[in-house]
Amino acid sequence: MAAVGDVEKMIAVGLVWGATNALMKKGALIWDKRLESSSLPEQSPSDQRPLSSRIITSLRLCFKLILTWQYSLPLSVNLAASVTFFSILGHAPISLAVPVTNATTFATTAVVGILLGEETRVGFALLYFLSFYIYISWILLRQKKLKMVIQPYTYVSGLYLFLKHS
Repeated sequence: MAAVGDVEKMIAVGLVWGATNALMKKGALIWDKRLESSSLPEQSPSDQRPLSSRIITSLRLCFKLILTWQYSLPLSVNLAASVTFFSILGHAPISLAVPVTNATTFATTAVVGILLGEETRVGFALLYFLSFYIYISWILLRQKKLKMVIQPYTYVSGLYLFLKHS
């Protein structure tokens, strides 16, 4: 059974993951632009260079990515949220923790992506997020933590149940 405050922690982890996912994508694009202007040779599947040379080139590319603060800073925050998530999993049911964090992550990634200027299909994001609320309502009803107020099989009622009892 989830402890008091676990759902809030799950949502917080999802918010952090979603924001850092979008920021890491932006940082990776910055790294790509720097890479295009650098003198590092690109690797291809038909690369005939010795294995040691290809490994050194790969390590050099990874090092340049980590040195790109626009990527490495969000990555560090993302990994810290992962530690928190695994801590939550120690005493919360996985059937609740995974959908809550994943849906929150998905929605937050879409919102932050839009704020960063990415093209996002907002309709699909909203549909996913609303169906998440229905699923959580169903779990809470099954665990008898909610009283049946209205039918939980519509999007509006699922959202209502979740917001009223969370």
